[in-house]
Amino acid sequence: MNHGPLRGANSAPSQRSLANTRAPDEGDGVDTSPDVSDSIAKTTCYMCACRCGIDVHIKDGKVRYINGNKDHPVNRGVLCGKGSAGIMQHYSPARLKKPLLRSGPRGTGEFREIEWEEAFSIATERLSKIRRTDPKKLAFFTGRDQSQSLTGWWASQFGTPNFAAHGGFCSVNMAAGGLYTIGGSFWEFGEPDWDNTRYFMLFGVAEDHDSNPIKIGLGKLKAHGAKVVSINPCRTGYNAIADDWIGIRPGTDGLFVFALIHELLKAGRVDLDYLLRYTNAHILVIQEPGAADDGLFARDSGGNPLAWDRLAKVSVSATDNGAKPALTGNFQVDGRRCVPVFQLVADRYLQESHSPDAVAERCGVTADTIRRIAAELAHVAFEQAIELPVAWTDWAGRRHETIKGRPVSMHAMRGISAHSNGFHTCRAIHLLQVLLGTVDVPGGFRFKPPYPRSAPPGPKPAGKDVRPMTPLEGIPLGFVCGPDDLLVDDTGTPIRIDKAYSWDAPLAAHGLMHTVIRNAWAGDPYRIDTLFMYMSNMAWNSSMNTVETMAMLTDMDASGEYRIPFIIYSDAYYSETVPFADLVLPDTTYLERHDCISLLDRPISHADGPGDAIRHPVVEPDRDVRAFQTVLIELGARLGLPGFVADDGSAKYRDYADYIVNHERRPGIGPLAGWRGKDGILIGKGDANPDQLRRYIDNGGFWHHDFADDQRYYKMANRSYLEFAETMGFIPKAEPIVFQLYSEPMQRFRLAARGHGRVLPPEPERSRIETYMDPLPFWYTPFEEAVVDVEKYPLHALTQRPMHMYHSWGSQNAWLRQITSQNRLFVHSRTAAGLGLADDDWVWIESINGRVKGQIKLVDGVNADTVWTWNAIGKRRGSWGLKDDAAESNRGFLLNHIIGDQISADANGKRYSNSDPVTGQAAWFDLRVRIVKCAAEEAGFTEPQFERFRQPPHFEPSPDKLSFGAEFRRTREASRS
Repeated sequence: MNHGPLRGANSAPSQRSLANTRAPDEGDGVDTSPDVSDSIAKTTCYMCACRCGIDVHIKDGKVRYINGNKDHPVNRGVLCGKGSAGIMQHYSPARLKKPLLRSGPRGTGEFREIEWEEAFSIATERLSKIRRTDPKKLAFFTGRDQSQSLTGWWASQFGTPNFAAHGGFCSVNMAAGGLYTIGGSFWEFGEPDWDNTRYFMLFGVAEDHDSNPIKIGLGKLKAHGAKVVSINPCRTGYNAIADDWIGIRPGTDGLFVFALIHELLKAGRVDLDYLLRYTNAHILVIQEPGAADDGLFARDSGGNPLAWDRLAKVSVSATDNGAKPALTGNFQVDGRRCVPVFQLVADRYLQESHSPDAVAERCGVTADTIRRIAAELAHVAFEQAIELPVAWTDWAGRRHETIKGRPVSMHAMRGISAHSNGFHTCRAIHLLQVLLGTVDVPGGFRFKPPYPRSAPPGPKPAGKDVRPMTPLEGIPLGFVCGPDDLLVDDTGTPIRIDKAYSWDAPLAAHGLMHTVIRNAWAGDPYRIDTLFMYMSNMAWNSSMNTVETMAMLTDMDASGEYRIPFIIYSDAYYSETVPFADLVLPDTTYLERHDCISLLDRPISHADGPGDAIRHPVVEPDRDVRAFQTVLIELGARLGLPGFVADDGSAKYRDYADYIVNHERRPGIGPLAGWRGKDGILIGKGDANPDQLRRYIDNGGFWHHDFADDQRYYKMANRSYLEFAETMGFIPKAEPIVFQLYSEPMQRFRLAARGHGRVLPPEPERSRIETYMDPLPFWYTPFEEAVVDVEKYPLHALTQRPMHMYHSWGSQNAWLRQITSQNRLFVHSRTAAGLGLADDDWVWIESINGRVKGQIKLVDGVNADTVWTWNAIGKRRGSWGLKDDAAESNRGFLLNHIIGDQISADANGKRYSNSDPVTGQAAWFDLRVRIVKCAAEEAGFTEPQFERFRQPPHFEPSPDKLSFGAEFRRTREASRS
């Protein structure tokens, strides 16, 4: 274990800590480095999901200043505007101050303040009754928090399968597409080899995610002359500094990637040795149409996949090191026709329908451009291959004297993921990387521990057997390998309220939070009693079809009772969702609580070693609020949940800090990996260390371990790494991870649709399953585009978040609001001219779901068939502590109002959620619109408008001016006089 200078992604000499950070004395009496604080607390930022290290300067018990922690492995001292503005987040006028109980109609904001004991009693009584009768009646869903290993475990111990976090409406396609293909994924699970790559491709990446590491990385690429290519309809941020911007039409990235694959296959520019060693390219696939095992792998009597030895001309074990497997051809094995996976890949993507000429018009990218990029990829991968003088040993015991790499790397995010065809597009990008041999090699995409894991990884989702007073048999979220793993009853009806892991969304690895409100309102597939949510603005910017969503939250049945009977909500701020709650549990800010950025969840690892981090209270709350994680732990104890109470029935954990130190998910494995064991000398596995949190705090709030040189690459097959991963508990055994070009789990679903197997889809679902559960990635028209009159609604409409804001958090922040307090609809100048529109015009933005009004801004850096805007700027009056005349409420708008949460009914009359059919990922970016200039009298203000929320008791009036720091200046000046 090494806590000294790191050699990882952000560790150039210029980025390491200065020995002395004070400016030199210039002899003029001016102190250019004054002490601005009494103390400095090192913790982890929470102004986005980057999880950067920060130094919080404290003066007189208050936050004075925030800067980046120069020793931190994530950001190396770099801090963005969001992180610096954390002061204004912490002191926001929107902060809740005390538990609230609804006293008027739901949705008005009428509350009375209550004490915590009453809040706990109300919640405990209600939840106890649910647990005694039917745990499914609790739907527990959390937002972009970073404690999902706790919240998921709490749901499991309660016994409800109805748990998920924000991933289903964020980027589950990105996660599942990677995890089912290579056992890892982009962003939190991997990163480019910034130091060695020569050709970097960005697909659908906006600036709000992972911004500091990407900015640092892009700086490295620019410094050593690497080429940056961005594929994105919008030219902002990272895309604006790219050497080559490809302004693609939304939802067609898969077509573009398949055309690149077509060109590479046609030219023979794929890494066959890499495919044979690390993928299932050589495994034989049965080709017997109509048979129960058609499309499955040929196996021996022990269940091991087979390959064809091209020299011995016999089938052999696919893991036989001495064999010479064939990658192409047709073979007879036990009287059955079989072909290698690679043959199926070549057969599909060499078809002329995948050629650049065939896809160019639909992509909005010229065929010549596609051919050029394919040629550039091949040139860099094969003509500029690199070799590091480091010996390593693979899983089979073969020693390699050097580590070879192909310096092409890729990164993708929500712009790819948030389409109804996103899963297969994400898989396509990984297929492209693997064919080039660029995954976990020098210069390529690299895994971050604890990944890679088997593709797909375990465990499977629990919830088949839900019983009163009984924990689930596992955790609510997981990875299915076939129809037998689905959470459906004997009639095919979903067991979960969000319909995750059903025939609607078989591989829903993160759940479908965006469907919960509608399903609970409709009683489909059943009615619930309580909706319990944390930190997710589901009545506004985290929902599609917000007008209907708000109506569903307040709708009553014939007896006058709310159709969603009870809503418990926890948040730190008075968001648009708080007024719809019946019971409000006020959370702390991130500077007032403990958090755990864990290897069990979303750690701060980078490719050169694992890491995790904590937050800890650096200031005390000045309000009657409690950290949600601690509240949840107390609720668990009051409910008597197994694992939350000791043998005598007393609370097992004092609070979340106590849980972080003492909880064990498996023997020796807890939330934190550093300083384990009684003496704090172990990593990964070990007994609880009572001094663990202090060790983290003393080390700057984080732990990091550096890999040995021979562990850094080829993690999927590197013996030294795999053995380390086993000792750490990342993987059950030190066995190689095989990349899945062809997904056998998906083929099992197709066979079920054909009538084979124990668990079969209902007849009306079979065509959908047969079509979309394809074991090889393919492209199809996004669902809304397929049913909308595209002549009437000719434009694609997108949202993205600016670099200086994240979700809706930043748009209440006084400092960040000064950058963007009104969002515009960005329209290509040529498109606007054709519609008779000028800069600053007010327009109606209309879709099949409704219309919203906003102001336009003409730009050239956007695909001409696309309009876009910043998300979550528009606010509802009365929320977030903003004044009624705030620009956000009067001139800002929310595109969510016109994004449908369902797609048109199919031939059987069923309406599915507006989601990817494989994972249930919310299809935010499939929206089609037209824009129409407003009448003169309609200009100047946004619509729709909604009734102003009332303010909670003792809520201070929104200030005319919100500033910070004057009190420190007055104190300083007084001390000098």
